[in-house]
Amino acid sequence: MALSISGVVNGVPVTKSITEKTLVVAIKPNCDGCRDFVHSTLDDLGNVDVLVVSETSDPNGEWINGNQEVMISPEILDTLGIKWPPFFVLIDPLTSMIITEGVVFGPSQIAKEIAPFLL
Repeated sequence: MALSISGVVNGVPVTKSITEKTLVVAIKPNCDGCRDFVHSTLDDLGNVDVLVVSETSDPNGEWINGNQEVMISPEILDTLGIKWPPFFVLIDPLTSMIITEGVVFGPSQIAKEIAPFLL
C-alpha cells in the first residue's frame, strides 16, 4: 500500500507516493536548524527516504541551493498533526501510521532516534 502526499516544489504541483518507511521533516522559514537541515547531505540518515515539508514558502531565500528539495504542503502538516516545526515523523505506509516522532536538532540526532524503527 502506498500513501500519497501532494504539495508544491519549486512552484510546481507534485504528488509523491510513499511506499517505504519515510522520514517527513517539517521545517519553517527563519529557523537556523531548518536551514542547516536543508543544506545538509543527510549522510547520517542512511537509506531512509526523506521528505522535507514546510507550511509556507521561504520568503528570504534561505533554502535556495539547498541539498534537499522542500515541498510546500500545509495539508500534510495538518494531517500529520505537526503544528510547530522543526519536527519529524517516521511514517510506515503499510500501516498508515506514524512510527516515531520528535524535534529536529540535526541529521545525526534524527538518525539515532529512528534507527530502532528501521530494522
